[in-house]
Amino acid sequence: MADVRIRDLSKSFGSLEVIRGVGFDIEDGEFVVLVGPSGCGKSTLLRMIAGLEGITSGRISIGGKVVNHLPPSQRDIAMVFQNYALYPHKTVSANMAFALRMRRIDKAEIAERVRRAAEILGLTPYLNRYPRALSGGQRQRVAMGRAIVRDPQVFLFDEPLSNLDAKLRVQMRAEIRELHQRLKTTTVYVTHDQIEAMTMADRIVVMQDGSIEQIGTPLEVYDRPDNTFVAGFIGSPAMNMLDAVIHRRDGQCWADVDGVRLRVGGSDRPGDGREVTIGIRPEHLYPDSAGLAGQIAVVEPTGAETHVVVRVLGQDMTAVLRERLDVRPGQDIHLSADPSAIHLFDRSDGRRLS
Repeated sequence: MADVRIRDLSKSFGSLEVIRGVGFDIEDGEFVVLVGPSGCGKSTLLRMIAGLEGITSGRISIGGKVVNHLPPSQRDIAMVFQNYALYPHKTVSANMAFALRMRRIDKAEIAERVRRAAEILGLTPYLNRYPRALSGGQRQRVAMGRAIVRDPQVFLFDEPLSNLDAKLRVQMRAEIRELHQRLKTTTVYVTHDQIEAMTMADRIVVMQDGSIEQIGTPLEVYDRPDNTFVAGFIGSPAMNMLDAVIHRRDGQCWADVDGVRLRVGGSDRPGDGREVTIGIRPEHLYPDSAGLAGQIAVVEPTGAETHVVVRVLGQDMTAVLRERLDVRPGQDIHLSADPSAIHLFDRSDGRRLS
């Protein structure tokens, strides 16, 4: 196991800069998820750590050793790809053992490593099968087993679950997390799925346009997003955003949204007349006759809760209601939120206001 240190890392393809001065640390044994929309640079960053992409400037160290100019084979890392990358003409056992055979490791040790990895991943009954005879989830386990047998310092996962169906993704998320807790190997995991990031990570690195927007534990990023991008990206359904003006009266702080006042909690709030964007998570909205007026556009019952899309001031807001209210599209509704649950962001640059 080893830590990973990234310092002022940049990557350009000609005049196009895709990674912009990125820097952060991954501690020994930590599970860090790089998350962001497609094209934000997260997979490129992972490939730079792996040595599959060159570095324009900056430094990467693994276990205290600078690896900028080392090929992937000398970085002591193992990578699990989105498309499994299995040899179709080799059995599961041969696929898992291939890298070890290339390194001319003793046959008895190879057999023992493959046996242990297969046992951990529940692949023992399938060792003599070929990839074509396996399900998607089983193929992904084989790809993970191929990484495990190498006993690397760092695991790198590049969107490994994106080809699986929804139910299998949930199962594999739990299996990968359990595997990490068992092996304690430093892990860097790339995904565009913020649910994967929230459920799997020790820490999340949120990226946009080749830069880091925020780093923190899943709940830190969810409860205190640094800006409107992070607030809108992390959380499902996404946070609702509305423009407002702050007013202070009698020691209380109010957000005026087109004439409707919503009280804002906390002692450290912006000054009177400040133009802001307020953010409210869907689960923090509730019906209230004194709240924002809107018309129900969509009702989505999910069983445990009901998602209601409400058209407010020309834009859609989503409320997650735990109670089974009798609501239908076309009905009028008023929504409010707990003052302590309202987030404030500067309207000009989108940064969080404390």
